[in-house]
Amino acid sequence: MSVLKGYIAGLKVTGRTFLRTMFPEGAKKPIPQPSKGAVTVQYPAEKEAPADRARGVISLVEENCTACMLCSRACPDWCIYIEGHKVKAPPRRVGGAVRTVNALDRFDIDYALCMYCGICVEVCPFDALFWSPEYEYSEPRIADLLHDKERLVEWHETVPEFEAYEAGSQQKVRKVPR
Repeated sequence: MSVLKGYIAGLKVTGRTFLRTMFPEGAKKPIPQPSKGAVTVQYPAEKEAPADRARGVISLVEENCTACMLCSRACPDWCIYIEGHKVKAPPRRVGGAVRTVNALDRFDIDYALCMYCGICVEVCPFDALFWSPEYEYSEPRIADLLHDKERLVEWHETVPEFEAYEAGSQQKVRKVPR
């Protein structure tokens, strides 16, 4: 019976919103005027600011990427393409051994496939991927939605700083590398 009450409450909210939109002047003037009651933003003439921490596009910090492929393997859509090669790096300490590290050759994201789940951002242990609120990157051809590392690096400038956590939180506030 509680499910039925929930449906009825939802229908009341929907009906109220419908009446407020269709008849913005109420019972005084019961003539349908949906254009007056609507709160539609006339994009692209008017642009709304995205919400804080909005998911727009994924940006890349190339220096932090080690080509470990964790993001590519975790992606449910397989829309991240990474290629790298091994290079010799100097030892970290004096007298240490020469190290072998991965160098990033290719990092592409196909936004025609991406479902913006954010798993790649969460699994990256090196803070190489971040959400940018940038949302205007449509293309006339679907093939142009394959964005390379140069374009992903450009979007990193638009990544906002992390917001502070609630008071009493044990979690350390992350920093966006600049």
